[in-house]
Amino acid sequence: MLYNSTQNKNEVVSSAQAIAQGISKDGGLFVPQEFPQYDEAALKLFLNTDYKGRAKKIFADFLSDFTEEEINDCVEKAYTAQKFGGENPAPLAFCNLDDKALNILELWHGPTCAFKDMALQILPHLLTKSLKKTYDGKDAVILVATSGDTGKAALEGFKDVDHTKIIVFYPVNGVSPMQKHQMDSQEGQNVKVCAIEGNFDDAQTGVKRIFTTPEIAKKLEDNNMLFSSANSINWGRLLPQIVYYVSAYCDMVNEGKINFGEKINVVVPTGNFGNILASYYASLMGLPINKLICASNSNNVLTDFIRTGVYDKNRHFYTTMSPSMDILVSSNLERLLYKLSGNSDAFTKEWMTSLKTTGKYEVTDEVKAVIKDKFFGGFCDDEQTQATINKLFKENGYLCDTHTAVAVNVYEQYVNETGDKTPAVIASTASPYKFSRSVLQAVAPETELPNTEFDTVDKLNEITKMPVPAPLAGLKDKKVRFTDVTEVDKMQNYVLSALGIE
Repeated sequence: MLYNSTQNKNEVVSSAQAIAQGISKDGGLFVPQEFPQYDEAALKLFLNTDYKGRAKKIFADFLSDFTEEEINDCVEKAYTAQKFGGENPAPLAFCNLDDKALNILELWHGPTCAFKDMALQILPHLLTKSLKKTYDGKDAVILVATSGDTGKAALEGFKDVDHTKIIVFYPVNGVSPMQKHQMDSQEGQNVKVCAIEGNFDDAQTGVKRIFTTPEIAKKLEDNNMLFSSANSINWGRLLPQIVYYVSAYCDMVNEGKINFGEKINVVVPTGNFGNILASYYASLMGLPINKLICASNSNNVLTDFIRTGVYDKNRHFYTTMSPSMDILVSSNLERLLYKLSGNSDAFTKEWMTSLKTTGKYEVTDEVKAVIKDKFFGGFCDDEQTQATINKLFKENGYLCDTHTAVAVNVYEQYVNETGDKTPAVIASTASPYKFSRSVLQAVAPETELPNTEFDTVDKLNEITKMPVPAPLAGLKDKKVRFTDVTEVDKMQNYVLSALGIE
């Protein structure tokens, strides 16, 4: 299995190099040249094994330069019951809303209580093995731009991992108080955290610029270092996300919720497009998926794109109660466009260049047709998000976070608009206690809001009786370690200084 850059087909690398490097030197993203195909017999084999077994098989098919022992080691160390609170790190919860059955895929039982743990607990193991295969002796410098959840999950995953250093940038006013405290109090000798004066798109653009600046790369090389990424632009981040869609399908069959071979819909609250792209890739491999429902908040650039074929980031940026989706440049969409354009690096590069220079692009009619056939785009605002949280809790006693509520709301829109009752898996991406203020306002709007984040957590727990995840409860007395703030155009100076490079 080899990988190409989305913007230069002539750049061909192994899976280990794709993971170690993170992003192509030309700024493109690495994509597999082909996808393994699972027929009915192959899919049936997944029914009879657990999450780890499913992960090992899928990883082996994509990481052909890893040995069976290496893959087993990565999986066994990543998906432990101790880290995820049970043998299945991605369990399904079942409830009803009005006349709609909800199959909620809970992806937040890991150590940072967000879906990013599903990939970022295994990425450090994949990366360190990849470094030994491709850049033996070098230290990896992990640069991360985060809208909240990726940052903490990456920090926790790479904490004190040998031969790695990690620097995380987040928008100073663009994450929840809990997310901020998770990052600013992070332990580890190899970690750095810095806020930026801007939004997530500014942070993401700044990180990509650092990655692709030859002078900076040369300085790292002279100091026996190289850049890599823990964002979903790294193939080692995206690949593990394919696993939980395959696993969820198998669990639904085993639970008697669907018949084997029956199609499902997948609903994903979407910001950077990686999570929903993973489900699209699973469909290419043979998973019976009917429709991919892309749920956005008021930053509805993806909704408009799916409906019109025009991607236009030249619009108002909203700071919402679902901050991990406050994104106007969805990086992983580039991978989808590459695939839908017939693996055309020329088209992909043209569109990405147009996005950088004009802030917009329009895809071909052929690509528009495939997107409209496979995807549905919808969005909801904060008021609708809170109403959905309230309704789901009042009718089912099920408490969800603000991002999951966006997905539930858009799923309702989809069913009402199309009448399609195909069973759906809804990705639940974070614990409600990561956004306790907004969730408390939703379930108990008459309650006076406490002054501090942890008092708010306690009040939400008192009202809902839903247990507070131990990793969040344990943050209460942790001291802040990082208070740095930098301007966007000074991010590269911050990186070099943090690494001790002049």
